[in-house]
Amino acid sequence: MTETMNGVIIQFFHWYHPGNLWNEFSEKAEYLKELGITAAWLPPATKGDLGTEGRGYDVYDLYDLGEFDQKGTIATRYGSKQEYLKAIDKAHEMGIAVYADIVLNHRMGADEKEEITVHEVNSENRTRIISKPFTAEAFTRFTFPGRQGKYSDFIWDYKCFSGIDIITKNRQKLEGIFKIHNDFKDWNPSASHQLGNYDYLMGADVEYRNPDVIREMKEWIRWYIETTRIDGLRLDALKHISSDFLKEWISYIKTEVKDCFMMGEFWKDKVEKISEFSEHIGNIISCFDVPLHYHFFIASKEGKNYDLRKIFNGSLTEINPKASVTFVENHDTQRFQALESTVKNWFKPLAYALILMSENGYPCIFYPDLFGAEHPEIKDGKDIRVIIPKIAVLPKLLEARQKFAYGQQINYFDHPNCIAWVRKGDNHHSGCVVIISSNEEGYKEIDLGKESAGCELYDFLGYRPETVLLNESGKAVFRVNPRSVSIWTFK
Repeated sequence: MTETMNGVIIQFFHWYHPGNLWNEFSEKAEYLKELGITAAWLPPATKGDLGTEGRGYDVYDLYDLGEFDQKGTIATRYGSKQEYLKAIDKAHEMGIAVYADIVLNHRMGADEKEEITVHEVNSENRTRIISKPFTAEAFTRFTFPGRQGKYSDFIWDYKCFSGIDIITKNRQKLEGIFKIHNDFKDWNPSASHQLGNYDYLMGADVEYRNPDVIREMKEWIRWYIETTRIDGLRLDALKHISSDFLKEWISYIKTEVKDCFMMGEFWKDKVEKISEFSEHIGNIISCFDVPLHYHFFIASKEGKNYDLRKIFNGSLTEINPKASVTFVENHDTQRFQALESTVKNWFKPLAYALILMSENGYPCIFYPDLFGAEHPEIKDGKDIRVIIPKIAVLPKLLEARQKFAYGQQINYFDHPNCIAWVRKGDNHHSGCVVIISSNEEGYKEIDLGKESAGCELYDFLGYRPETVLLNESGKAVFRVNPRSVSIWTFK
């Protein structure tokens, strides 16, 4: 569901970003507009258990956007509520939509312990019970004393949660996966069935069969959207959340609050699983094309041994292009993260050409690929910094998308190491020829039609110094450097 013609999202953060992000975004918003960025996915703005050390996925208080003195800080890692709202205003001033990252799955850092009944399950098969029910204590009561009931007086207790990973029994700390006995003694069956049942991920897992929880989450999201005036949502970790709840909650937002754009992270490398999930909730959100990311990852490792003709095979972009959000990297695929699958730098220009210059999918670029970044690495017992270089050609690829990536697409996917495609253009844009090689110098004979006979084309990216002249039939041979990309367009 491409929200705007040739729209491009930027994920404006990464796992190792040092912080003060809201102010940085405000400063860079004008530059992003110049690049043709039409939407920004910002990280979770809610207060986390780890305070300024958290990344926002350690959710503590959904109503604290950097306003209350909780978890040792008023501001979050990324800044204060005032700075967050200012960043959104700046985005809107620049014509950039803002997509808020929403973490529904869990809560962390409860304020009080409660006595609860639990049973332990096998971590590799959560439907397998490995203990009898027993009584223990756990941090499952959230009272938010720093907020003092402002915006909501809802108290979260053990009845709001389905599972927990840390308990205390007889003054002894126990770690594992423990199913909480409340009104439901089994995991939610409408979560993913990976590992038997993947309802539980981390922390205090939210129980979305509790009607009080559903009511509170509806009231909260209305408050959030009306307070921040964001334009869309990025929904985190959806395979761990009840699809029945998601269908009801998303429908409520779209009909009762704001018909905004939504994209979801349903992390599966098989497109069939993503499609099944999307269909179950009524095809009302877009999803990240995880299979395509893995194709990029594998292609970057295998090099000339990877068959580029199959790069889109089995991807969401191939199966359901209108619902596909394409990406090369994100914060979870970075080094040392749980889903580490970092695309090698040599292949990133090719991958970005594939998502930015193709007619299908809603592309999302990644902050470090545009601005560069650093991340830690442990080597010989020492914590050192590793530089992540920016992809130098990315701004030019973004410019090419805005100028040339229009009209019908004709594929020349006829060689395992060299593929090309034509964008025919429209009444206002001339179109182009895109050609990539994963091995040695490549070439393609391309037919642009008799109407283009005699026209001269040049490589917009500047990698090839020559020009190409179309013959009387509108045909010519276009070339590309080894392990590179070229975008040929009319002079």
